[in-house]
Amino acid sequence: MEIDERALAFACGGDTLYGVLSLPTGACSRGVLIVVGGPQYRAGSHRQFTLLARHLAQEGIGAMRFDYRGMGDSEGEARSFEAVDADLRAALDAFCDAVPGMRDVAMWGLCDGASAIAMYAASDARIKGLALLNPWVRTEEGIARTTLKHYYRARLLEPAFWRKLLTGRLNVMASLASMAGLARAARKPGETQPQASFPARMHAGLRAFSGPVLVILSGADLTAREFCDLAQADPQWKRLLDAPRVTVQRLDKADHTFSRRDWRNQVAGWTSAWLRSW
Repeated sequence: MEIDERALAFACGGDTLYGVLSLPTGACSRGVLIVVGGPQYRAGSHRQFTLLARHLAQEGIGAMRFDYRGMGDSEGEARSFEAVDADLRAALDAFCDAVPGMRDVAMWGLCDGASAIAMYAASDARIKGLALLNPWVRTEEGIARTTLKHYYRARLLEPAFWRKLLTGRLNVMASLASMAGLARAARKPGETQPQASFPARMHAGLRAFSGPVLVILSGADLTAREFCDLAQADPQWKRLLDAPRVTVQRLDKADHTFSRRDWRNQVAGWTSAWLRSW
């Protein structure tokens, strides 16, 4: 299927933001706003967001990807993912204006882009679904526990680790000091951490949002592992993710940004299938 791609500019807080629309050539009743994560612009790592938008358009679903203020081509000052509500609302306004036949919109976000839309979606009635990839729930004690549990445990099972140890190429004292520091951080109570409130706000936002939610997790990613550990340890998170409206998919070998083509294709396929299911 041929698609129509075009750039658009829109205002947000006195600045001009830029995005790209990928649209099917026929009517389009559903759209996906793709939200970046981390210090990225609208193409995404390995052009994942560009490729996803084109895939969705070929499936008859409109897509828009854009740059926050202070990122990529957009004007303004860069800001934290906890302070992008105005950017998200402005992008949604521009998307809906550009595609007047669109009845509903899903938001799709990677890493802290997923965290941002989890906190935002319940405040905007136009949002009917959320796709969250490797959501960012980073706290000092959380990543310390995750690293100890997953990284160091896996290292002990690797032949390369033991070869380095037996040949004297491993700095044992430095490794022990690193592990000790992580153990101290892991024992800290979460309330003392400066970012401890934002995972709670993510949970509150998702609980208040009543639409379908897709969660995609990479098996070889500490960010995804930290999210899984939080969800398993916290009964409220576990109850939320066990709800019938939530679909969880896992790519066991994938890294944080789905750097291989088959991983990106799988994510795109899961996304379009999920969109067709509701």
